[in-house]
Amino acid sequence: MRILYSFIIALASMACSPQTPDVTPDPDQQDTTVVEQPADKPDEKPEPEKPSIEPVEDEVVEDGIDVNAYDHFERVALQSEIQNVQPMTGIVLWTDNDRSESKKEYIQLEYSYMLYNQVCKEKDVYDWTPMDQLLEEVASRGHQLVVRFRYSYVGKQCAVPDYIKAWPGYEETVGKSEGRTTYFPDWRCEELQRFHLDFHKRFAERYDNDPRLAFVQTGFGLWAEYHIYDGPRKMGQTFPSKEFQATFFKEMATYFKNATWSISIDAADESYSPLAAQPELLDIRFGNFDDSFMHKTHNKYNRDCWIFFGLDRYKKAPCGGEFSYYTDDDQKHCLDKEGMHGRLFENEVKRYHMTYINGNDQPYYQTMDRIKEASMSMGYKYEILDYRVNGDEAAVLIKNIGVAPIYRDAYVAVGGVKGEYSLAGLMPGWRQWVVIKGAGVSADAKPEIVCDHLVPGQKIEYKANVE
Repeated sequence: MRILYSFIIALASMACSPQTPDVTPDPDQQDTTVVEQPADKPDEKPEPEKPSIEPVEDEVVEDGIDVNAYDHFERVALQSEIQNVQPMTGIVLWTDNDRSESKKEYIQLEYSYMLYNQVCKEKDVYDWTPMDQLLEEVASRGHQLVVRFRYSYVGKQCAVPDYIKAWPGYEETVGKSEGRTTYFPDWRCEELQRFHLDFHKRFAERYDNDPRLAFVQTGFGLWAEYHIYDGPRKMGQTFPSKEFQATFFKEMATYFKNATWSISIDAADESYSPLAAQPELLDIRFGNFDDSFMHKTHNKYNRDCWIFFGLDRYKKAPCGGEFSYYTDDDQKHCLDKEGMHGRLFENEVKRYHMTYINGNDQPYYQTMDRIKEASMSMGYKYEILDYRVNGDEAAVLIKNIGVAPIYRDAYVAVGGVKGEYSLAGLMPGWRQWVVIKGAGVSADAKPEIVCDHLVPGQKIEYKANVE
């Protein structure tokens, strides 16, 4: 198994630092040129038969809800449709993708790296201006940010702060990765370890409740993806010791109270992380990202990793990732309506309860309408099944018809009066009566879903067909 893991991780490099095709046509631009079709050639080989799509069974949910509990209230007709990708869900474009602006209505999330040395250059001196500017830029488009912190990137200098590079005894490793000169941090340095903890603590203190921030990704190794698949891997030197990693996990649990942070599914590999040896660390609230989603053998190594972390982890933290770059076809066909490698994207979303996925190259291969459609299959989604009012009291029966919960508090409100039940606790398939009582409640007021963790222009929609 270790050999298999090493082989698959070796492929993982192709999932990183994607290169945008130079001449790929834009599928949103329709070509009106009339081309004469050639006559059929009898000796042409038929298209190979595509594998059948793997089915995904719907989970059976017993929520114990009495749908007749408020029959003594008057039912109020309510019609509504979900017409957009919901906040904090869907396919993610990079912040420098021009469609993040020109097609901004099709997405809700943007992605960017943030380098440690962009924020800190001197000991204990943090300038968050680059982070604030990035968040403001994304929010100005009505979007929220998925950010990943990293030190090492193939072919680049290490993003360790300058003062640490000058620290007595600190010595970076310079090696080859993918044939390019690449720099790796020196994790023997106690000051680097102290800084790493302090950075995340200060980040959480500043941004834990910032509505411009959707999700945080972090980790170690190349691209912070929890591996050095190609290059000088030295545990405790180019990759932090398992002891320090365990400390990091425990400290992160105290830093972040509301924002969710995630690590790569490659952290399942016991040769890198302490998680297999210290399974109690898995109880910490963190999510996962999978940077080779939808590749041909995803149901082997990748699925083993998801299973290691627990297929119910989505109940406490988000599942995300990126479409595979193993082959060009992975990017070209991952959102095909007929599926790829015998799997349909929407089915895989349901299988792994995915909330978001990086798909920066997808506008080169799919229409924005298809990207929106695929995005709307991800994350939470609400339906109001019944709406009843009795004087200044309302009862709303709401169901999560999505594949994951929302990871911030959100509430049903009527007439400006907010219910007490947080929809963050409403798992896929669950129903809940939400009772709202107050002066603004009346049969003329329509329910809405309110959430403090939104930027201007965002709105949580719901489906309803109450007659």
